[in-house]
Amino acid sequence: MSTKSRAVSAKGVEEFKNYITRAIPLNAVITCADNTGAKTLRVVQVTKAKTRLSRTPSASVGDSVVCVVKRGPPDLRKQVFGAVIIRQKYPVRRLSGQHIVFEDNAAVIVTPEGDLKGTDIKGPVASEAAEKWPRIANLASIIV
Repeated sequence: MSTKSRAVSAKGVEEFKNYITRAIPLNAVITCADNTGAKTLRVVQVTKAKTRLSRTPSASVGDSVVCVVKRGPPDLRKQVFGAVIIRQKYPVRRLSGQHIVFEDNAAVIVTPEGDLKGTDIKGPVASEAAEKWPRIANLASIIV
């Protein structure tokens, strides 16, 4: 007979976490979907990325990244900001079985406290990002 404790199973089944394929690697150029004036962003670092040694970190919908503004007004260009990915081209499989595909990779610029730098979000926002970031959900016009 096994003498293992069964205390772990007493908690019950934890909520199933949806797996999203990480499709936005480092140095990817993505569009900025807010009204800060920035047009394109380059992903410089993926925060809280846990990967295998020597593997390039990648981001997916809802992930926080560090970006550099590549195209935009001169006061924003070459500046480093935090951002949150809100859309990705690669299909996202939902628990219901449907696949969601967006036509571009997009992010919104956020402050270190988690507030949005802009006041409006252009285009749809994936519900995975809206669930993680309630401030993005408040400003989003369309949540898909």
